[in-house]
Amino acid sequence: MPPGIPDSAEWDLPKLRASFIFQDDYQDQDLAEFFDVKFYPYNPPGAPPVFAATSKKHVVVCRLVQTNDKDANPCEIIQMIRDDDEKANNFSCCWSKDPETGRAWLCIAGKDAKIKVYNVKEGKLVKTLVGHGGDISDLATSPANPCIIASASDDTTIKLWSLAPAHSAQPCICILGGEGHQYDLLSVAFHDNGRYVLSAGHDQVINLWALPEFPAQHIDIPIVLHYPHFSSSEVHNNLVDCVAFYGDLILSRACHEDTIVLWRVEGFSSDDPVPKPLEAPTPIDMAKQTRSYFAPTLSKARPAMFTRLAQFHTPDCGVQFYMRFRMFHSPGKHPILAFANAKSRTMFWDFARFSAYKEYMEELQEAQKSHRAASGDVRVVHKPNWLLIKRPKKAADAKDATSRLANAADKDSMVSASPDPESVTALGHNTDTLQSWAEMYDLSNPVGLIKPHRVAQIDGGFVGRQVGWSPGGEWCVVVGNNNRALIYQRWPKERAPVTPTA
Repeated sequence: MPPGIPDSAEWDLPKLRASFIFQDDYQDQDLAEFFDVKFYPYNPPGAPPVFAATSKKHVVVCRLVQTNDKDANPCEIIQMIRDDDEKANNFSCCWSKDPETGRAWLCIAGKDAKIKVYNVKEGKLVKTLVGHGGDISDLATSPANPCIIASASDDTTIKLWSLAPAHSAQPCICILGGEGHQYDLLSVAFHDNGRYVLSAGHDQVINLWALPEFPAQHIDIPIVLHYPHFSSSEVHNNLVDCVAFYGDLILSRACHEDTIVLWRVEGFSSDDPVPKPLEAPTPIDMAKQTRSYFAPTLSKARPAMFTRLAQFHTPDCGVQFYMRFRMFHSPGKHPILAFANAKSRTMFWDFARFSAYKEYMEELQEAQKSHRAASGDVRVVHKPNWLLIKRPKKAADAKDATSRLANAADKDSMVSASPDPESVTALGHNTDTLQSWAEMYDLSNPVGLIKPHRVAQIDGGFVGRQVGWSPGGEWCVVVGNNNRALIYQRWPKERAPVTPTA
């Protein structure tokens, strides 16, 4: 937690703090959109976080500052980069660092199939990476090496680029292509260890690639991987516009499905040795929709190559695609998933609540068993503050014993010896309350739809395109149509500002 913030605040979810609309001078004002937002990940702890929001011709770089004044704008624009290329129409960005000076670099890409690398402090173009044969829809930086970036393109390939001086003559060091994808790509993501990459796109295929060790010296020809180590078109039934690792698990979203799916590749563990390129399975049986190096043979113990774990409900996305979620996960902090739909709503799920809810319900059940066995006093089980009680709909119900029990449970949940079977379960909570909790926190049904833990609504028609989390999790920025950015904040406490060194 940030300094001065109590541990209990870790359960807090972001609240809207501010928003701004960037007045772009690009000729297609009616189609103005921020398509991507990424926070600079290399500032020292405690430094005000910096993010870049990518529009068609511009990138706006902003700094966020904590303050107690709720009316003060926490966002300061510190740089604006304009792409004057006639054919430029940018969709994505990612951060890197100058390997010699440590200065912040920002990579942007889009319709002109080029990756342009800028020195952010000076706002000047450093280099241009060329090699894709179609639009570049997504960029990602390796968490293990800021000099390695990945790009996903309409040419159906993912390219790995090195910004290290040794590779300046041939910056493309690896191509993931061949039999991987058959149509335009939309999303690419690294594993935290930098050795695995996920890719997805219009062909509704999700691929997992194991990367080889890259040489530190110059290479004349890029390494080519023809086959992924896991490939499936069974997870989704439509184009996949966002995919990401969550530890060794995977989160993915497809157009028209109104869900984000959490799933795992059976047998995959980043603790195991990284498989070699030639160990990737080839599509010998073209009728098979899934193939995997990690579970090549199925058994009773492992009856599937992948397993769905949960589905998070993201309603009101309509026919929109190119809508991306973002998971904040950092050691010792609550993992929080955020997504903005096409109806001006931003949704949040706190993954720590799933296990806490399960433990709470188990404790209630155990208390009930003990009470029945001992026939003694009612045992008090403390309810987490974020579990909200649903009040009875009829005013008359508030006078009966059942409602008094539910009201008391606002502070403590108590096991009742003889609850009213029509409105209160044996656990001492009314049925509406238990049902609403299950819809938000119960992961026992992998095909059920888990409702958001918080929904933030804004006025006006807003279509969310991308979510960004600050490295410390205290800020969440959502960008979308009309070049609009929404600034969400957790723990609004004043802290002494630290000058960033990037």
